[in-house]
Amino acid sequence: QVQLVESGGGLVQAGGSLRLSCAASGFTFSSYAMRWYRQAPGKERELVAGISSADGSTNYADSVKGRFTISRDNNKNTVYLQMNSLKPEDTAVYYCRVHVKGYGYWGQGTQVTVSS
Repeated sequence: QVQLVESGGGLVQAGGSLRLSCAASGFTFSSYAMRWYRQAPGKERELVAGISSADGSTNYADSVKGRFTISRDNNKNTVYLQMNSLKPEDTAVYYCRVHVKGYGYWGQGTQVTVSS
């Protein structure tokens, strides 16, 4: 059974940093790309960052490039999102996601609130 459990969210002042973690189980973690999404109040869920399984290549939304870094530890079955220089507009619930055998799975999300 695929499970994704996010952690690391919280309240931070603008300009601060947080590191989110997503612990995965129920599938061969090293074989799958992983992604982080976020959803702000009243807005659609949007892709923030992704990391491949093969070579660890990454991609980012324009809004977070240069501030956020996605990484993975295949020994710990965990994907991370390091968030620096946070802005109030980064406030959202952050989710990790994986597609396994054609089905997409979400974690429960972790709240990030950035105060101005």
